[in-house]
Amino acid sequence: MRMRFEPEAEEEFEAARGLLVDRLARWAGEQGQPVDGFTAEAILDYRHGATADGRLGLWEPRHVEELLLTWLPQNVTELPGEERSDAPGTLRTLLRYLHAAQLADPRGPVLQDSLAAVGEFAERHPAAMADRTRWGLAKFWAMTAAEHGVDVRDGAALQRFADRARRGAVAYDEQALDAIMERRLTGRALSGSARAEPQLPVALPEDDELRRRAEASKTVGQLRGLTEWAGRDGRPVTATGRLRMADARDLVDVLGTGDKTDGVRSSADLPRLGLLVEWAKKARLVRVAKGRLYAVAKARPVLSDPLQLWLRAFDACFELRQPLLGARSGWHVESMLFDVYEDVLPDVLNTLYSLPYPMPWPRLRDTVHLAYRTSFQLDGGSDLQHGMWLEHADRDLRRVLDLLDDLGAIERDRGMADPVFLDVDLADAGPELPAGMPPELAELLGVAGATPDPMARERADRRREELTAGPVELIRLTELGTRAVRQRLLAVGRDAPLIGELAQASATGLLGVLAEEYPPDAARVELAGWIAARGEREAALRQLTDAVRVMAFRTRAQAMLGVLLTALPDGEGEQLLRVLRRDPQLAPLALNTLAQHELLSPADMTDAEHLLVLAENLLQLVELAGGSGGAEETLRAQGPEVRDAIAAASDSAHPDRAGLEELSRLAARTLRVPAARSGRAHKRARPAGRSGRKRRR
Repeated sequence: MRMRFEPEAEEEFEAARGLLVDRLARWAGEQGQPVDGFTAEAILDYRHGATADGRLGLWEPRHVEELLLTWLPQNVTELPGEERSDAPGTLRTLLRYLHAAQLADPRGPVLQDSLAAVGEFAERHPAAMADRTRWGLAKFWAMTAAEHGVDVRDGAALQRFADRARRGAVAYDEQALDAIMERRLTGRALSGSARAEPQLPVALPEDDELRRRAEASKTVGQLRGLTEWAGRDGRPVTATGRLRMADARDLVDVLGTGDKTDGVRSSADLPRLGLLVEWAKKARLVRVAKGRLYAVAKARPVLSDPLQLWLRAFDACFELRQPLLGARSGWHVESMLFDVYEDVLPDVLNTLYSLPYPMPWPRLRDTVHLAYRTSFQLDGGSDLQHGMWLEHADRDLRRVLDLLDDLGAIERDRGMADPVFLDVDLADAGPELPAGMPPELAELLGVAGATPDPMARERADRRREELTAGPVELIRLTELGTRAVRQRLLAVGRDAPLIGELAQASATGLLGVLAEEYPPDAARVELAGWIAARGEREAALRQLTDAVRVMAFRTRAQAMLGVLLTALPDGEGEQLLRVLRRDPQLAPLALNTLAQHELLSPADMTDAEHLLVLAENLLQLVELAGGSGGAEETLRAQGPEVRDAIAAASDSAHPDRAGLEELSRLAARTLRVPAARSGRAHKRARPAGRSGRKRRR
């Protein structure tokens, strides 16, 4: 049971959603908790498809607010006369179940905090559902049709209504429609409407060490010096808000900006000092008021903490487009980077984040070129003009990198590019592009035969030659830069794992996250830290195996046990699983894991163990198909011999007797049905009690 799926893994997500909702409904019935199956599906659809990270088991207050006040009102249609679902009640039940089933992400809020968030926004949910300006366009017209007496389930009737609406023969709420269209046209979409790429776990030193490094930043010293110079009483500035030239000359020397002052008559012609002043303004360290430049009083605590001052300066970098890249005279023309600065700078930093190898300049440069091609019409003009435009933008990008380097957010060196950055040669794959890959992206990745444009192929060849001919500039984030970028990623709801952050997680939460998100090396470090934090190793290992023992989802338990096999050091994981091979409850999982990793061959297993593995695989097959509701087609696809396999599995010593009994009932019901049936194998029947009345539009 995975708790996160890539956007394109729609079939896998639908199967997992079906299984989760079925188990939720069963648990809610036992606990006497309210739940509506359709609404539960919609809630999981929101978390999967409309948030940046897609983690089904992590619910922060912002997710609760957006779900109840924006996403459900926009996407779920409740027709006139239908019973209104209790979405807050279903969400509460889901949250309780996630924690009870130990599926909640350990990095999220505690249950009580999530429930409190539901309570905070629940009262506003009915009004939000009724607010037409919050509806989606399809929902607006469906509701309008229903209010005109049209049966929206009747396709022909709905088409006739649409024809009348196009002729202007239908009355509708024009103000609400205008608001809906404005929202669509201005791009005011949900906060996580585009899924972000997952990031690798990073390791960071303690804040005291980061504070020491921040104190060593020349830029931090200059910003602090400028703020202290301005002081509480302020310094006079010109009518245009610039420093007076006499003060500017003094500051150039005091701050060591390196600006040349000989023959300069205006502080506007001192680029580094001018940038520092604007930087300090954007960082809310100084302000101009009544003809004077003042230190901001509320910034005093920040000035005394080098790390907080550094982070404040880093965040201000995203607002420095004009002072850094803007025109300084009538003849100066901004580059393409100027227009897309606010988009490109985060993308550049996110690209560098968590990379195991430094990024070579040619790769970073061409990544940004892809952004230009998608943002500007570059099909006009000559190749010479395009080259000049790109060179201009490249110079500006280097100015941005210089700024980040001076701050201490990145470090640059020279060396050979790691082979991972070389162009991928897929010539043997033929001339067809991989499905869905834009030609520009294929060119960037160097896919051979990806584009018929000989110039594009020439650019790819030049890039490869540039990367292999000799040392190139290599760029990577410093640990300060990594800390700052991670802080921004978390602020927008992205997942940015930090090695060590799971030290206090439960054993179940730890293994679940490691199984889904951590590569082997990072998982080993995280697991070692978790065990060390427990003090006594044997007790910690018992907690870990008990976590696998109590996990009700067998596919998740299998993945958790796989973590112990691969992440425990010096063969300890294999030794542990060989011991668990004799454990009555965990033996099926242990045998399966050893076999999957080719540490146990079929010849090494007894007949009884073969039956255990058979039963385990059949039970996991049902889970992967979405539970009993989705497993019919999957079992039927195995052919008639699956009946005998299920009968043999039922005679095994597998501990999940309830699961085997359900499997036998499912086989008896399913294998009597003729095989010819439409639909994809993963699709499941809608369980009884699942409302079909509402529609996601």
